[in-house]
Amino acid sequence: MPLPAEFHDIAKRVNNWGRWGESDEIGTLNLVTDEVVREAAAEVRTGRRVPLALTLKEDGVQSGLIPGRVNPLHTMVQINQEIFGPGTVACSDDAVTMGLQAATHWDALTHVSHSGRLYNGRPAQTVTAHGGSEFSGIDKAPYIVSRGVLLDVAAAKGVDRLPGDHAVTPEDLDEAAEFGRVTVRSGDIVLVRTGQIQVYLAGDKHGYGYPSPGLSVRTPEWFHAHDVAAVANDTLTFEIFPPEIENLWLPVHALDLVEMGMLQGQNWNLESLSTACGETTRYSFLLSAMPEPFKGATGTPVAPVAVF
Repeated sequence: MPLPAEFHDIAKRVNNWGRWGESDEIGTLNLVTDEVVREAAAEVRTGRRVPLALTLKEDGVQSGLIPGRVNPLHTMVQINQEIFGPGTVACSDDAVTMGLQAATHWDALTHVSHSGRLYNGRPAQTVTAHGGSEFSGIDKAPYIVSRGVLLDVAAAKGVDRLPGDHAVTPEDLDEAAEFGRVTVRSGDIVLVRTGQIQVYLAGDKHGYGYPSPGLSVRTPEWFHAHDVAAVANDTLTFEIFPPEIENLWLPVHALDLVEMGMLQGQNWNLESLSTACGETTRYSFLLSAMPEPFKGATGTPVAPVAVF
């Protein structure tokens, strides 16, 4: 089914192709300048650190909904082995097989395509079985450190968790910014809390994935207008699921990643962060969310940390 005119209209308004040159591969991460990082460092006042990643484990978030995206399979390959001979120091070693987007992760700009194109107009065929992403793989984003802003949509509405049919709108984002008394600036990394991760933490991985609140197809225009560098939230699908427009699957992915060139993250645990922001009445912080630089990968696990 072809993408509707409504989608293409939004795509034209948020498109960043050529904004940073025809050879650009990192999109809105260009907005994270040295000056932006210096200003972000000034957010650190107490040194309080809040981890935002889920535990990597075999019984993790993935339920089989997405083929091939397996939870981490952890195997010991050495256990107290004296590899240099009897009486020498013994080593233990292990290996993991997992989907790179299995738990808390970043989507690379090549994670989705539409109409045969990737970010900056490159052909979708540049993602191949053996080489992965020829352009804009996650290894092209070597550092992601900037000012982080929590837009706690659930708290702003006075609830622990948004209902499963709630599409987070630009008006919701404005309300959450006002609630947190924070202004989103160019180069910021925005974290949107719905509270949905609570369902997974309570042991219901199927209920966590469906139905799920998430970002509306209208939100990319808000992120574009604010020159946001990257966005992450606390849901499996990032956008509302099932979709708000019937049979229009993953339109926010396509608008963010393909049209705007903006990284997005999913399965971030924002519960402790929400508590910390409420206790300190500060909804901005230094955010370190370094990607694992897998060459040509369309995503990466990440262990983000907010520092106050």
